[in-house]
Amino acid sequence: MHAHTPADDVRDPRTQAGPNPQHLLATLLGEYLDSSDADLPSAAVVAMLAEFGISESSARAALSRLTKRGLIAVRRPGRPPVYHLTPQAIARHRSRMDHFLGFGARPPRWTGDWVTVSFSLPQSGQAARHSVRKALGELGFARLYDSLWIRPGSESGPVKQAMHDILDGVDGGRWTVMHTRFDEETGPHGPAAAYDLAGLASDYDDFIAQYSGLRTAVRDGKVDATRALVARTSVMDSWRRFPDVDPDLPEHLLPAPWPRQAARELLLEIHSALGSLAEARLIEIATPHWPDAASWITHFQASEESLSVRAHRDR
Repeated sequence: MHAHTPADDVRDPRTQAGPNPQHLLATLLGEYLDSSDADLPSAAVVAMLAEFGISESSARAALSRLTKRGLIAVRRPGRPPVYHLTPQAIARHRSRMDHFLGFGARPPRWTGDWVTVSFSLPQSGQAARHSVRKALGELGFARLYDSLWIRPGSESGPVKQAMHDILDGVDGGRWTVMHTRFDEETGPHGPAAAYDLAGLASDYDDFIAQYSGLRTAVRDGKVDATRALVARTSVMDSWRRFPDVDPDLPEHLLPAPWPRQAARELLLEIHSALGSLAEARLIEIATPHWPDAASWITHFQASEESLSVRAHRDR
């Protein structure tokens, strides 16, 4: 099964509805920078985010928050300050780009195995119960019944550690991690009942509806560099939540027709076609504040193996 484990302790911003400057900035840095040696002036970041309608104060707040999260670090604290991506963040970005662009490329290898977590807490354990549910959700588990959570696959190490960390020492708390198979995988009593697949399909359909017009414009050659940066970044920013919320269930557990492949093909067509144009626009925006921008800004694209590769060009 497809599973993604974040590298080290570098944390992405949590996805939320509506404009999110730090989420958008994380997408920009992940898409267009690939070296921790690059000096990144704060004024260049402000100019980049201004292209998306983000105010200077919100841009600087996003910089501060991503610094606290470990995605970037201060190289020189003067005025204006100069930042750089940390080596851990570079590794994280490369892994995440593979995760985003490779997701859905091929059917999961299905063995019929599920990891199941069952826990019991006394009435007084509300805080611990909330912590357990939050941790299970972050690890890709879904609630089949009140205190019975499942995840496809067989990797149980992270969830065991999480349960130890949260519940060891909680009076009256009990938990078990099991490797299970379902006698009846399909149907209303099977594991798919734990997931809101109808809601997820609707989200994929909304994604397709939102960006189909952009794909038509791309095919007709009507997207210039100015529009390309915002369009390409926005489509990736919208797509990047799906690999984290889609459980990547085997085909026999999915309703038909399942729209993920159509959504993925739309993403890749736009993302690939607009890569060079978006890179050129970002360089144009950043250069007045960052003379070396053209030496460092690049872009990622999907390879034939459906993973991301750094676009090569002469420096």
